[in-house]
Amino acid sequence: MKIKLNEKLKALRKELKLSQEYVANVLGINRTTITAIESGSRRVTSDELVKFSELYGVTLDELMYEQKTLDSEAKMFARTFSELSDYDRREIMNLIKFKKKIKEQGV
Repeated sequence: MKIKLNEKLKALRKELKLSQEYVANVLGINRTTITAIESGSRRVTSDELVKFSELYGVTLDELMYEQKTLDSEAKMFARTFSELSDYDRREIMNLIKFKKKIKEQGV
């Protein structure tokens, strides 16, 4: 059975134990937009799709075509991450973005 994109986005968010409010803040959109996307009443823009994939730690291909299962280490990280304050989450996301940028630059 093929899972719809909106259902996959909702399932990944729940698997990572992230609130709609948190996802909305990270993506820079309203929580009601997340609700509309997850219910299927609003389509996801290409920019939003990229942001979802980065936040949820999956490639665009995995998001669009395959069901991604997290390994135990990733699940442990997600559980720990979900227990942090919003400030600490933002700090970790900034660190991840920084490390990714350094890796891309070959430093």
